[in-house]
Amino acid sequence: MSPAFGAMEVEHYSKGVLLEPFVHQVGGHSCVLRFNDKTICKPLIQREHQFYETLPTEMRKFTPQYEGVVSVSFEEDEDGNLCLIAYPLNGDHDKLENLDNSDCEPKSKLLRWANKKTMLLENEKISKEWVRQHRKEEKMKNHKLEEEFEWLKKSEVLYYTVEKKGNVSSQFKHHNPWSMKCHQQQLQRMKENAKHRNQYKFILLENLTSRYEVPCVLDLKMGTRQHGDDASEEKKANQIRKCQQSTSAVIGVRVCGMQVYQAGTGQLMFMNKYHGRKLSVQGFKEALYQFFHNGKYLRRELFESVVKKLTELKSVLEKQESYRFYSSSLLIIYDGKERQEVAVDSDPEDLEDLSEESSDESAGAYAYKPTASTVDVRMIDFAHTTCKYYGEDSVVHEGQDTGYVFGLQNLIDIIKEIRDESSE
Repeated sequence: MSPAFGAMEVEHYSKGVLLEPFVHQVGGHSCVLRFNDKTICKPLIQREHQFYETLPTEMRKFTPQYEGVVSVSFEEDEDGNLCLIAYPLNGDHDKLENLDNSDCEPKSKLLRWANKKTMLLENEKISKEWVRQHRKEEKMKNHKLEEEFEWLKKSEVLYYTVEKKGNVSSQFKHHNPWSMKCHQQQLQRMKENAKHRNQYKFILLENLTSRYEVPCVLDLKMGTRQHGDDASEEKKANQIRKCQQSTSAVIGVRVCGMQVYQAGTGQLMFMNKYHGRKLSVQGFKEALYQFFHNGKYLRRELFESVVKKLTELKSVLEKQESYRFYSSSLLIIYDGKERQEVAVDSDPEDLEDLSEESSDESAGAYAYKPTASTVDVRMIDFAHTTCKYYGEDSVVHEGQDTGYVFGLQNLIDIIKEIRDESSE
């Protein structure tokens, strides 16, 4: 263990918050962590931080709410497990405490620094034998992680059975493979740098899935171009190749990740970005259909709301002068929990939009009424976003982000096609 850990004050740790894997992360490579039930955090990237602090008012309803910055340290608990702990930035304890940490794990259960501190300070010179053993263990762990990552790449669509005991959402934390991969990689990166650096800035953002009992999440990479203006020639060529070999070049959007609850089988279906890159335009359409289908019926009642939100977002972005959202994603989220049952002899107005399919699936005196389920549409990931108002960028763009708007229009058209074809 690094001697730097021993210098930590016990009182400082008591103000920290244990960060856990955010189990609903379905895409991206940056690690997203759970701060509490309503807040997540991710490593601070200056350009993304600048975006959240300066974004236009009309765009705020289409992005996660920005809640500030915290300092994150890499530490070990009493059992030697690696942890990430968030602390107030610049000693701003009040701001961290005001973020409703009522559901966070008490830190007294996680670390016993009072018992370890003396021993750590007395053993600042780590023995060569410990170093050799430590490196051997790390090499084995790295090899295992690489094997798991290769397995994940090969298993591009996964199904996990969710136990029917208790709340379905309580089972999620054991299942999402993509979030665990990102979490493990983040821990590994921070551990490798621990001897030289053990404090990182993370930004706090609204947890968009918190309102849903069983979040179904679709992560779409938007635009016909993914590389930022500051990308190296190698990075630029790599991103261009990915776009040309996927639906990004053709329709300006591709699947970057998906999580859907299958009510019919009690399973969770995960689709990762490697599968999304291989999809044809027809395959993309089929993936969207799959996202809105719960294994029993198509969630038709969601279409009107999602099309409305996407159309409104398109209108907003068409008015944004100079913004380019390179490599940004769009999230579509809804609740996968079963619909409420209502009696057939209820008020006729309550049943006027009852679908034919759900009527056929009803039993006895009850039928499924398509409830007014909330669908959320949000833009995320702004590490490569640029705008002339940033000032320091060498490349200045004019007008709207036509590649992103192009992708939005195609997305709207495809969802409308699915809606119309399913009602025939």
